[in-house]
Amino acid sequence: MPSVAAPAPPPAAVALEPRYRQVRAASRALAAPLSAEDAMVQSMDDASPAKWHLAHTTWFFERFVLEPVGQAPLRPEWNYLFNSYYDSAGPRHPRPRRGLLSRPSLEEVLEYRERVDARVLQALQAGDLPAVARDRLELGLHHEQQHQELLLTDIKHALWSHPLRPAYRDDLPAPPAAAPMPLAWIAVDERIVRIGAPRWPQAPGFAYDNESPRHRALVPAHALASRPVSNAEYRGFVEDGGYRAPALWLSDGWAKVRAEGWQRPLYWEPDLERAYTLGGLRALPAHAPVCHLSYYEADAFARWAGARLPGEAEWEQAAAPLAAEGHFADDGLLQPRPATAAGLQQLYGDVWEWTGSAYLPYPGFRPWQDATGEYNGKFMCGQWVLRGGSCATPRGHVRASYRNFFPPHARWQFSGLRLARDAA
Repeated sequence: MPSVAAPAPPPAAVALEPRYRQVRAASRALAAPLSAEDAMVQSMDDASPAKWHLAHTTWFFERFVLEPVGQAPLRPEWNYLFNSYYDSAGPRHPRPRRGLLSRPSLEEVLEYRERVDARVLQALQAGDLPAVARDRLELGLHHEQQHQELLLTDIKHALWSHPLRPAYRDDLPAPPAAAPMPLAWIAVDERIVRIGAPRWPQAPGFAYDNESPRHRALVPAHALASRPVSNAEYRGFVEDGGYRAPALWLSDGWAKVRAEGWQRPLYWEPDLERAYTLGGLRALPAHAPVCHLSYYEADAFARWAGARLPGEAEWEQAAAPLAAEGHFADDGLLQPRPATAAGLQQLYGDVWEWTGSAYLPYPGFRPWQDATGEYNGKFMCGQWVLRGGSCATPRGHVRASYRNFFPPHARWQFSGLRLARDAA
């Protein structure tokens, strides 16, 4: 009998295959400079070891893409080790104790990645993934890109915590020299705008559930700074005694300043001339955006400057007309670089920008209706929204509607600020 050709996979599956390969390879490349010892370090409760990031992102594909189509897990006992916060997926190892997971070894984790990759690619090529599984695969790729940034921020904190302050990569270039770009104010009239994203996957174009639904918001008359606050400008706040002036701080922020002994941004040296970077200890570029600020610090600086933080609707209405282009992790600098042009600059990339908006659901918000519904919605308490991406964010990962969120004390991300002020 003549052989019967296997049915061709759907076009959506064909399109996913090269993207899957690229994202997974990018994680391996980011981890390549690390030793097995580096990859196991957890320097604080909020961070995770690089090895754990590599394993957890792989577990996500195995648990949410392959298992629902009948593929048994390769190592069922690892479900406990590498589940992050999905209560509906079973019990999990405590987050603050991930650095105690000396086993499985880094070599075993990398082998696990290869075996799961082979299974995913085989399923894609055979057309064995239905639409819902392909949607979860797409979600998993965006999830992995988030962990690529976390891998960088977490290993930066771990290596900075080492007495010798070793570099993640000695070959990272310094930011280009640049003249100071004067800060200008862009006036915006009061208006009603539409923000947020249509609900994916019902609508084309990926967006997390916390970005939907698209809805109307009132933006008051205001002015937005043309660029983020620079290191030189923030140094002025430090030298003016900003960390010793309780009237500038929210009550919880002032309590944190005193309890933790904060005197300057995370990674700055006491001389205010140098800072630790992923390339080691280097001169602080005066005109690059300041980063590694908590929400408390960003809010205090804005008050000192006679301004405020922008609301997320104000930020999004400014960013929405612009292409999501800027300085991202793919450029290989892994440090913010100065603005080089006039006008509205650096809304995307360089530093995440704290907004004055609490992380809350949009009107009509509905989380995804399976285990992945735990991804965003259950954290809508005690967090603040950041926008725009950073120099450690993969290119193509952010958009105008993207809502990042962290608790107000978080400093280890590449987080800075842009000023806003009310209309006169």
